[in-house]
Amino acid sequence: MNIITQAFAGHLGDVELAAISIANTVIVGFNFGLLLGMASALETLCGQAFGAKKYHLLGIYMQRSWMVLFAFCVLLLPVYIFASPILKLLGQPDDVAEMSGVVVLWSIPMHFCFGFLFPVQRFLQSQLKNQVIAWVSLVGLLINVLTSWLFVYVLDWGVIGAAVALDISWWVLFIGLFGYTALGGCPLSWTGFSMEAFSGLWEYTKLSVASGVMLCLENWYYRILILMTGHLKNATLAVDALSVCMSINAWELMFPLSFFAATGVRVANELGAGNGKAVRFGIIVSVAYSTVIGVVFCVLIMILKDKVALIFTSSEDVLREVNTLSYLLAVTILLNSVQPVLSGVAVGSGWQATVAFINLGCYYIIGIPLGIVMGWVFKFGVTGIWGGMVFGGTLIQTVILAIVTMQCDWEKEAEKASRRVSKWSNTNPDNRSCGQMISPGLLTIDN
Repeated sequence: MNIITQAFAGHLGDVELAAISIANTVIVGFNFGLLLGMASALETLCGQAFGAKKYHLLGIYMQRSWMVLFAFCVLLLPVYIFASPILKLLGQPDDVAEMSGVVVLWSIPMHFCFGFLFPVQRFLQSQLKNQVIAWVSLVGLLINVLTSWLFVYVLDWGVIGAAVALDISWWVLFIGLFGYTALGGCPLSWTGFSMEAFSGLWEYTKLSVASGVMLCLENWYYRILILMTGHLKNATLAVDALSVCMSINAWELMFPLSFFAATGVRVANELGAGNGKAVRFGIIVSVAYSTVIGVVFCVLIMILKDKVALIFTSSEDVLREVNTLSYLLAVTILLNSVQPVLSGVAVGSGWQATVAFINLGCYYIIGIPLGIVMGWVFKFGVTGIWGGMVFGGTLIQTVILAIVTMQCDWEKEAEKASRRVSKWSNTNPDNRSCGQMISPGLLTIDN
């Protein structure tokens, strides 16, 4: 949906493209990354509770997540309100910063939607209800295309219309998914609102914040790349070209992120069920498939390097700059086909705090300084900044996570998961059968 909205806005002009890109990539993306990461705590807790067949805990966990994420949505509001001065302070051109600030203010409804939507998605994913999410997402996508065309072209609302179209589309997703949940789609895991959700909030908040830090350090990394590019000469052109590349990367990243979600759920389910061998098998399958898809898209980018930007812009200067950056885009896509899967393993296993430190070291102590050196000291411009951050941060982080994953004793991790489920259970275990849900026992891989 973000890509479609950006494509509509991009044909309004270069400043409009830069404004919608900065608004969605930096300001909204900053909060998106934190809230998405915080909601990923549910992948650990709901996934392991589902694997242990304690289905009644899933709805309680989701309600706790709603309360925690709503509180953080309120705390993050100043970032939206003062977006324009923040962007100017970070070195963005005045015209881009002003227009981005307007877009961001109109994006506040979408911001609060994240706090409710992300927990519902994780709640359903943990129960293997992926087809429901897919169909509702298709409806949201179609509505986004219709409203973007209506508001931007027919009603001529410009970038404001693009922002409103996104607001509506995201809320359609939440209404659809929660409607399915509340109207009987999850009879064992959703039994209505419960006062039990208010207990254990502090413990949940700590795990949620650890999850948020882990994922937002990854999510912010390439947002910072956009900001750093804004300090180069001819910043608007550089931001436009890099934003197009990041949008294409984000589009393709939906495939590795689907494996991230699937791996997190699979690992959590199997750990909760005590199936260490199935965890190992699931990781191998996920990494293999995601890597193959990454190689295919890497080759496509290399073949179509002079044409991929036509989706977003007709500016010859931007098209030429994107063509120059296409090699780095291909490498980034290839690396990002493995890294999200390994992060999914960490989420399913409850390693969020450990991986947060790994991300901090690789991305912010090695990657960003190397990007600065390559971009300004060696004067390679946006190519140097991006290249330094890819090879200095993403590559090293991927290697470290691969080593940690390969050396892990999954039988011991399954024992830890059992203790975690017992710790977080505030009521008597409910060992009823799952009805229409798929039992994790069906996922067990025989030796």
